[in-house]
Amino acid sequence: MNETQRAKIVLKILNKTYPTTPIPLKHRNIFTLLVSVLLSAQCTDVNVNNATKNIYPKYNKPEHFVKLGRKKIEKLIRSIGIFRIKAKSVYNLSKTLVEKYNGKVPRTFEELEELPGVGHKTASVVMSQGFGYPAFPIDTHIHRLAQRWGLTNGKNVVQTEEDLKRLFPKKYWNKLHLQIIYYGREYCKARECYGISCKICTSCYPKRKRPIKTKKA
Repeated sequence: MNETQRAKIVLKILNKTYPTTPIPLKHRNIFTLLVSVLLSAQCTDVNVNNATKNIYPKYNKPEHFVKLGRKKIEKLIRSIGIFRIKAKSVYNLSKTLVEKYNGKVPRTFEELEELPGVGHKTASVVMSQGFGYPAFPIDTHIHRLAQRWGLTNGKNVVQTEEDLKRLFPKKYWNKLHLQIIYYGREYCKARECYGISCKICTSCYPKRKRPIKTKKA
């Protein structure tokens, strides 16, 4: 079985398992989506949602966070990992949006990636989930799963993104990114499946008997 055949199996199982894909990070607008994605680094979506449910009803514009200042932002997100670094990014990001973009989130990869604290993955999430632009955000979990499923030899997330974009039609990218995340959390967990027990792993590699080691991103 080659990678193209495996990609078809993956797509079929994911479409059947997750016909709908709600965005896991709760947000009120594209700006709060951007902030939530920033906050989710090295942190679960559940933790981010728990923290922001008390923030976004009151503070949901760049102007609000500029007015709050860094120290107050720190207090608001204290329950989230590396909160001081993230508070600095949220403050500087908000300041840049107010000063350079009139408080609006820019709609291009180039402009997004120039914002404080925003890398390619964060920009990809905002472009796909916020603006509906075809993108394939790759985090360490998707990187791991793509290796397990034989869709990439996964030296890094850049290569994994290129391989997945090559294997799957563009019209599926946005939904597929979320489907893979959901599937990984529920069925192909890092310390439970090991590449030998979930439906996708057993369908793509029916003869695999030993746990597969994945290369870190």
